[in-house]
Amino acid sequence: MSIIAIGRNEGDRLKACLRSLPADATKIYVDSGSTDDSVAFARSAGVEVMTLPPNTPFTAALARNTGLARVDAGNDSFVQMIDGDCSLDAGWLEQALAAMRAEPDLAVVFGRRRERFPERSIYNRMCDDEWDVPVGEARSCGGDALFRTRAIRGANGYDPTLIAGEEPDLCLRMRGAGWRLRRIDAEMTLHDAAMTRFGQWWRRTERGGHAFAELAWRHGSNADPHWRRETRSIVAWGIALPVAILLLGVAIGWWAVIGLAIYPLQMARIAWRKHRAGDVPGFAAAAGFFLVIGKFAQAKGLLRFHLRRLTGGTASLIEYKGAEASGG
Repeated sequence: MSIIAIGRNEGDRLKACLRSLPADATKIYVDSGSTDDSVAFARSAGVEVMTLPPNTPFTAALARNTGLARVDAGNDSFVQMIDGDCSLDAGWLEQALAAMRAEPDLAVVFGRRRERFPERSIYNRMCDDEWDVPVGEARSCGGDALFRTRAIRGANGYDPTLIAGEEPDLCLRMRGAGWRLRRIDAEMTLHDAAMTRFGQWWRRTERGGHAFAELAWRHGSNADPHWRRETRSIVAWGIALPVAILLLGVAIGWWAVIGLAIYPLQMARIAWRKHRAGDVPGFAAAAGFFLVIGKFAQAKGLLRFHLRRLTGGTASLIEYKGAEASGG
């Protein structure tokens, strides 16, 4: 049983992550150019450390593949992937391994990822809501999941050129090879998004738009329908509607801005739907607001991808934590 943790400048979050891993597992930490004491701490904790070369275009996918190269590929081999800002639940691996062994065609099992401090900001609370996907058959997983090594190796691992969306891309390829994925009803990890500022939330949402655009474009007609729906929604709400209202204003006068009323109406519709699903009114209203405003952040990510694609530019990470998150 192997565990691969990845990180960059996660500080105390990484310490909590590595301390949460079981002593009897083979533990590998892959560092993507940290300037804090991440590498030193991991080594002091008895964890095998691998570092990506400084001139490497860092991606989470590349880091996971680097760790995966060190994992035993036996027929009954499993590997737990975990991000360095997460801590593993003490009971997770036992339940996940049982599920894997009960269904030999499962490539991935994942559970409930929770936000460690949802009360600290609306952005953290929205992350916690985002993690709560339905129990049962799944089409993709996130960064934390237990993999059957044979399945992930058979799909050639993660695509290291993707700066976001590498997990759903991998899952699509594994499903295409006949494997299945399942979310089970078990606690898996505690995640620390550490988002307290609007700018952090904006950049994280922008990264999501970039991922949807790239995945939909790369896979074309074979793309997951969810990616295509999300891409159409981003284009409609974040680009087409505001441009149409602006052009209408130029053509018939300033009062055409009344068309912008469609946005608060959409916010109210989403808030009502979430409230009926069980969310308290305050959170439902905030979620409605941010999910609609987020279309503009996603549109920026979508346009960023296609501009890079058309100009032949190099992809760079869209980070929302640390000093990198304050950049353009």
